[in-house]
Amino acid sequence: MSSPYSTKHELGENNVQVAGLDIHNPVFVISALLILIFVIGTLIAPAEAKVILDGAKNWTINNFDWLFMSASNWFVIFCLAILVLPVGRIRLGGADAKPEFNRMSWFAMLFSAGMGIGLMFWAVAEPIGYYTDWWGTPLNVAPNNPAAADMAMAATMFHWGFHPWAIYGVVGLALAYFSFNKGLPLTIRSAFYPLIGERVWGRTGDVIDILAVLATIFGLATSLGLGAQQASSGLNFVFGIADDLATQLLVIAGVTSIAVISVVRGLANGVRILSNINMLLAICLLVFVFIAGPTLVILSTMGSTMTGYLENMIPLSNWINREDEKFFHGWTVFYWAWWISWSPFVGMFIARISRGRTLREFMASVLVIPVLVTIVWMSVFGGTALEQAQNNIGELANGLSSVSLAMFQMLDNLPLTEIASMLAIALVLIFFVTSSDSGSLVIDSITSGGKLDAPVPQRILWAVLEGTIAAALLYGGGNEALKALQAGTIATGLPFTIILILMSLSLAKALAHDIKSYK
Repeated sequence: MSSPYSTKHELGENNVQVAGLDIHNPVFVISALLILIFVIGTLIAPAEAKVILDGAKNWTINNFDWLFMSASNWFVIFCLAILVLPVGRIRLGGADAKPEFNRMSWFAMLFSAGMGIGLMFWAVAEPIGYYTDWWGTPLNVAPNNPAAADMAMAATMFHWGFHPWAIYGVVGLALAYFSFNKGLPLTIRSAFYPLIGERVWGRTGDVIDILAVLATIFGLATSLGLGAQQASSGLNFVFGIADDLATQLLVIAGVTSIAVISVVRGLANGVRILSNINMLLAICLLVFVFIAGPTLVILSTMGSTMTGYLENMIPLSNWINREDEKFFHGWTVFYWAWWISWSPFVGMFIARISRGRTLREFMASVLVIPVLVTIVWMSVFGGTALEQAQNNIGELANGLSSVSLAMFQMLDNLPLTEIASMLAIALVLIFFVTSSDSGSLVIDSITSGGKLDAPVPQRILWAVLEGTIAAALLYGGGNEALKALQAGTIATGLPFTIILILMSLSLAKALAHDIKSYK
């Protein structure tokens, strides 16, 4: 296929070889220095760092809520258009390209990297939080009644449905298309070639890639630290193991060690196998709760969740004259900024594993199927939790006392509590491993100028660095330091929103040219 986007740039032409590493200059060096400066500054003054970064986060959310909301709505429309328009026939990698992974493994990997861990963390906590007015209620619905329960499920689905997956879909498709169909390096900057041409290999492209590295490493380190706290709380709740810093550091060390082994083994023998295990364990836990829990209530919840989601999607997507500002800013805009800040990592990983898929197949698997799976998942866990809360069963009847314990508090009122809780803890840990090693592969690709075969020590370096940052911040600054890191990650969502909008326009321009060859 002819293309107007040919370039003289050669893969790795700006790389330098140092101590067995093959790194892009200056992306690797500047990213590493900025990470070091940030970590040291946060460790020296965690409380002050949290105040400054919370201020940046709140300023971003309060002043640019319209941008996050309108951009996310646009991404949904854009992805749905790809799904139904003739461009959907285009195949990533060319007409003769074959998929590297079977559909089940492919879906397991994209789901594990995308939001698997979040579904474990929030499937119980979020519906209960909305139902009880823990931090605002969606559309100002009155709490603690049947209408509040229905709205809680609808709003939860809204935050985990089309919008976040559309954000990932835009980034993933753009990177896959320009890499596999245009022969450009698999880095964020490549998606902007139709807009700025050869300048993409200069300083502008360096800034884009550095922002992507920082957002990815900080987002993963934050999640690893918070996940260690959740796993530690779960171990304490179920087995009485001390919920202290030592346990949290041991969890981080264990997750990081397994992640290192996985990144060394690569995509096919590492991430793929762990993702498949994850999916199997998740199905087992899902089926158990469905059978052991209020089955009829869950079935009813699935229907009401889907209809409630579709009915309230437009009101919840609106940012004009919202009366539920506490919920709107504290939940929805926060989520959109978080998804966007994570999009470089998740999008690039999805791109890397998607060669050989048509654009329509890509969007169906990245946008539609995850929404259907999430409806089932949220209905099973959220529906069971709400049924307990409404009928004064267990700790959840008293509201949301601890986000990290909510899942275990729900399981505590079902049979075989200990076994189910062990399975949940295993899922949390393995989900973190898959996020860590897929993130390490992504960062390695960016900092090596788009190479997919960079030296193994580089992958190990980034996997270890994620765990080290999380452990160091927990040890030196505790929860305050982690929250500061999270706030900083959210603040990066603002520049990335602009980047993603331009990325979608760049992709549209390229596809508009190429579809002529398919007529």
